[in-house]
Amino acid sequence: MNRNALPYTLALSQVPGVGSVIGKQLITHFGDAESVFRRCDELRQSRPVLADAIQHASADSELWRRTEAEMKFIDKYNLSVLFFQDTDYPYRLADCYDSPLYIFYKGNTELNAAKIIGIVGTRSATDYGKTFTRELVGGLKEDNPVIVSGLAYGIDSQAHMAALDNGLDTIGVLGHGLDRIYPFNNKAMAEKMLGQGGLVTEFFSCTEPDRENFPQRNRIIAGLCDAIIVIEAAEEGGALITADIAHSYNRDVFAVPGRTTDLYSGGCNLLLRYKKADAVRNAGDLISEMGWREAEVKAVVLQPKLFIPLSPEEEKIMELMRTEGELTIDEICRKTGLAVNKISVAMLNLELENVVRCKPGKLFTLSPAQAR
Repeated sequence: MNRNALPYTLALSQVPGVGSVIGKQLITHFGDAESVFRRCDELRQSRPVLADAIQHASADSELWRRTEAEMKFIDKYNLSVLFFQDTDYPYRLADCYDSPLYIFYKGNTELNAAKIIGIVGTRSATDYGKTFTRELVGGLKEDNPVIVSGLAYGIDSQAHMAALDNGLDTIGVLGHGLDRIYPFNNKAMAEKMLGQGGLVTEFFSCTEPDRENFPQRNRIIAGLCDAIIVIEAAEEGGALITADIAHSYNRDVFAVPGRTTDLYSGGCNLLLRYKKADAVRNAGDLISEMGWREAEVKAVVLQPKLFIPLSPEEEKIMELMRTEGELTIDEICRKTGLAVNKISVAMLNLELENVVRCKPGKLFTLSPAQAR
């Protein structure tokens, strides 16, 4: 982001009624945040309340004081501010409609790494949950994914510590500003993460870790990752919020099944029951489901699948998917004009022939052999 544009962007994000979605729409329409302030009268005919809020904010000395204080904080601690239109803004997060206008980042890890997974769960982790988390992360060492979590007690802390112990980079997403660590007992771990991962937030410094901030934090965890793994969770709580958000983003979601009588297996079992997640028993399950090692399979195994006879409907679907990438059944219907019953039969045949894969959220994608 242009340095001169940053204060206006920070200021715009503080205007009441201007959240992530509207903020991005305004900047995209007007070109930059400064232009939003200077040309807010153009909004008055269609969005008078919003125009009034922006005009009032432009004259609010306290808003500009907070903006100046944040600029000084950014400079003092050499923070990266990744703007939604920047090339280094995490591309996975950018694909989410409600992604932040910007994120503050401190660390040394590439947020667009090839493999990024999120691990979440209860703060009241059992010994089983802690052990499972450490074994899962340890089993992923060869695949070198970045591990993302929320720096909370319990499963989050275990995921971060296991990543550090196994030489994997790990990102903590905070529900407050970068001027503090909450819980404080995780401060030493967070400092180590700055050299082997990093810390991310969308909140200004001096923002308290209030309860309402954490659902916002959870959407960043979900948006940064290829997949979310819920290890232990009750039937209500932040981990299930993160899983639901990830499911809405068409991310892969996995849950560790447990006994029906165990409190902190209730949330995982619920996700599995409603088919919002696939079961994962160990690192091998996750690696297989993510297809991380499919490239290592000898081409001769996949070769026969490249030349299977296709019906006209299947040919049309394949041509569309090679152009468009991942698609739902509804999108395929709309773009091909084929009847739903014909598409359903065609997709079943293509799945059985290992030509396409069905991901969580009923999102279809070409198999690695066909995507080449």
